[in-house]
Amino acid sequence: MNQNSKTLPQWVVNLFFVIGIFSAVAFRIIIVFQYFQPQWVRLVWYIGVTGYVFFFLYRYLISRKRKKMIDDRNLIGKLSSGAALSSEDQEALLYLVSSIKKSKENINYIFIFLLSIIAVMFDLILLFL
Repeated sequence: MNQNSKTLPQWVVNLFFVIGIFSAVAFRIIIVFQYFQPQWVRLVWYIGVTGYVFFFLYRYLISRKRKKMIDDRNLIGKLSSGAALSSEDQEALLYLVSSIKKSKENINYIFIFLLSIIAVMFDLILLFL
């Protein structure tokens, strides 16, 4: 298997998943600190931003690798035309499908969505108390 068509080890995927979740929590918990411990807001914000810098750089590199592989192998053109796929094309497709399947981005997105709703609700409750 080509080195470019190997997915990352599961521990790397899990590490960046945790970084993404941790950053999401940091940003949403700023609302709590704003009301109860305002001196911590800036530190929590920096923690969230730093985590997101690493998380989104990781996501960008994965996305760029996938798109480059699709373009370099002309996979969309070959699939659209029904052209035969070489063993390298099949290997590239296997990487792409495996990479998407292995990713935890959907869990991260739903977690961020739910945390955002909770943070807004919490802020509105505290605002009107």
